[in-house]
Amino acid sequence: MQRFSEIFIEAEKTEWIPAGEGMQRKILAFNNSIMMVLVDFQAGATGYLHTHPHDQVSYVVSGKFVITIGESKKELKAGDSFLMQSGVEHGVHAIEQGQLLDVFAPYREDFLPQL
Repeated sequence: MQRFSEIFIEAEKTEWIPAGEGMQRKILAFNNSIMMVLVDFQAGATGYLHTHPHDQVSYVVSGKFVITIGESKKELKAGDSFLMQSGVEHGVHAIEQGQLLDVFAPYREDFLPQL
């Protein structure tokens, strides 16, 4: 099934969705091939280690995070970015309040309401 967002997405008209303790996300532009998601973290929130079949790139919009990808761990700050290959275990921990902009290929069907 072909799924896609509106062409223009206005942040103030897009709802935050709970994404775990101390985390929320906004689903932004997407189609079946790609999806962009803004994730907001309170200080101390943790996106626990997990895997998924999507490739993912993320940009640190604000804050500081400890990023774990496979056996590697690094502290990143606003302006930095990182890459997760499909199937590689990864997670994040917010050292301070901040936001990540995540891009997935293909899109995360599990993030969308089921029809």
